[in-house]
Amino acid sequence: MADSRKVLAVILGGGAGSRLFPLTEQRSKPAVPLAGKYRLVDVPISNCINSDVIQIFILTQYNSASLNRHIARTYRFSQFSDGCVEILAAEQTPDSPQWFQGTADAVRQVLPHIGDWGIDTLLILSGDHLYRMDYRLFLARHFETNADVTISVIPCGQKDAEGFGLLKTDSDGRIIEFSEKPKGDALEAMKVDTTELGLSAEAAEKRPYLASMGIYVFKYDKLVELLGQD
Repeated sequence: MADSRKVLAVILGGGAGSRLFPLTEQRSKPAVPLAGKYRLVDVPISNCINSDVIQIFILTQYNSASLNRHIARTYRFSQFSDGCVEILAAEQTPDSPQWFQGTADAVRQVLPHIGDWGIDTLLILSGDHLYRMDYRLFLARHFETNADVTISVIPCGQKDAEGFGLLKTDSDGRIIEFSEKPKGDALEAMKVDTTELGLSAEAAEKRPYLASMGIYVFKYDKLVELLGQD
């Protein structure tokens, strides 16, 4: 894999989390307790650290006091290490007088804070997902294909597919179609042959959709270019 010091992770702090109420009455989704002393946000942070991605920023805005406190108390790197886990809170500036207006806008607004880190790759993650993943394999594929953006996907069935962004790819893994939470005929049109991902014929029949996991890798310069467009 390329130099991990050139990779920086941005973890999104989440919104109101209304579906987890009352757990999110006084905290954001990533701050919801997990297995006693942990929080949901510890999952992607742990994945990053165990994948040698040790420059990590958490973007926070909504109901963020509990999350900010947890990050500040939990993560410390040696003063001789390049690693950090830091909060980047939403802020109003002369150039960006609005709070975060969504995922892309949140990343756009924090670019001035991460642009001086000398990175060439940005790993963008959600702070409220529960999974285990070695990002080194994901990043290696991104570098191998020299892609501008790489998206992690998971095969799923029809019931789950309606709640996700769905992808179609060609034989080289290049994305050729995307549909956000399709229904009816639009959902049916997004079916693919998931045996190409290693599923058995039986499993592929039950899980014929490719759902985005909300895990992205971007070439940093390309992302800056895209977010600078109107």
